Amino acid sequence: MNVLGYQTTLNEPIEFSGVGVHSGQPVSMTLHPADADTGILFTISDSRDRCAIDIPATLQSVGATDLCTVLGDPAGAHVATVEHLMAALIALNVDNVIVEIDGPEVPVMDGSSEYFVRAIESTGLTSLDEGRCYIRINKPVRVDLGASWGEFVPYEGTRFEVEIDFDCQAIGRQSFQADLTADVFRTQLCRARTFGFMKDVERLWAAGFALGSSLENSVVIGDDNRIINPEGLRYEDEFVRHKTLDAVGDLALAGAPFLGCFRSYRGGHKLNALALQALLSDRDAFDFVRPQASRSKVDHGELVAVSTPAYAAVFA
Repeated sequence: MNVLGYQTTLNEPIEFSGVGVHSGQPVSMTLHPADADTGILFTISDSRDRCAIDIPATLQSVGATDLCTVLGDPAGAHVATVEHLMAALIALNVDNVIVEIDGPEVPVMDGSSEYFVRAIESTGLTSLDEGRCYIRINKPVRVDLGASWGEFVPYEGTRFEVEIDFDCQAIGRQSFQADLTADVFRTQLCRARTFGFMKDVERLWAAGFALGSSLENSVVIGDDNRIINPEGLRYEDEFVRHKTLDAVGDLALAGAPFLGCFRSYRGGHKLNALALQALLSDRDAFDFVRPQASRSKVDHGELVAVSTPAYAAVFA
């Protein structure tokens, strides 16, 4: 099996600036290289009282899943809309990063993961001395939520099969299936933008959401079921591709890459989190495995089951 045997981090820091799609507030964010077994750690800095609060990017940190994935306490220290960044990191095999951010929301950039992918690939990765741990799916685990459902099933690799069904002519029923690799994410998923409906704008504004949304970072569907963005869509099925991108980012909160297939129908952030919770709550449903690889061939090796204390806190 072609898997990467060793953990990685960034070659050097990467800086981003923009606005939060929901808060509408300007935000600066820097991705810093980190040591092995750090994982993805958000550090929220507050220049007013010169303190910083650390929030691990794990399922246990999830505080809300309404219109985005929020880590931390939504009424206190938190960071929202982490899914686009998390998707880029896990798809490009980045294991360890400290994300220093000066606001409560990851900058939305253009509404996709493309800016993050370009920056990470431009900077490059450093291979570390510790082996990467994977979560191997052993049996099906399914969650139903009304008419929606999500499930993990065993599979030799990492695969996503996502289907959406909207009562809207501009979207309708769409599906996307692919094995997840860095190349697939780069060419087929990372440019898919978040989307919304013009009819929902006033309601979202009143609830404090979408304050930073614009045609520069969102695909907007008008009351006549037409795409308002002058440039149109980036993919014919951009909507389901973005839902798949979201799922990649949400499931990255497992704390380790998974080996298996994730399927969903009419899913979203809440369903993704519930499915991941169901999987990690059933210790018979998965194993921790680690590739046996030599330093001369870090991208090949046999998978062996391991006992991994470093991950125990994530899945307790």
